[in-house]
Amino acid sequence: MTDSREIGFALWFTGLPSSGKTTIARLLEAHLRARGLRVEVLDGDEVRQQLSPQLGFSKEERDVHIRRIAYVAQLLVRNGVIAIVAAISPYRETRQYARQLIGRFVEVYVKCPLEVCIARDVKGLYKKALRGEIANFTGISDPYEEPSAPELVLHSHEETPEESAHRVIARLIELGYLRS
Repeated sequence: MTDSREIGFALWFTGLPSSGKTTIARLLEAHLRARGLRVEVLDGDEVRQQLSPQLGFSKEERDVHIRRIAYVAQLLVRNGVIAIVAAISPYRETRQYARQLIGRFVEVYVKCPLEVCIARDVKGLYKKALRGEIANFTGISDPYEEPSAPELVLHSHEETPEESAHRVIARLIELGYLRS
């Protein structure tokens, strides 16, 4: 087997807003860096601010945003970097596009009940969406299409972020992306 330091892959976290994607991604980043691996986190909100600030939240604009993230992830992967994507990416079709573009792709569904996500929402976005102040808000006024066959499902309301990160590492070892 080739050393995983030489072969990149994308670890794509998807789920509702406030489900825990970024928190788990950042923990995982630290664990992988501690193994001496090259890692970059592409957080959906940060990438939007830098590469897509003009885009809104219609389905078409969300698809453009996710395609841009997939393109950047693909560049990182082909250069031997582990690209950790933490983006809502609500539509199956666009996630499938990312999978096909990138190739070495591990989809992780961070599953969390809507009520828990609402309770965790430190930015108050769910409250605004529920009052009708934010249009096209995933989980409220816009759909979230659950993955049909992710490589891993994390139940972030039933385990700590650290436990989730350890489960991701174990799954990456099972899949041959990491050495034990």
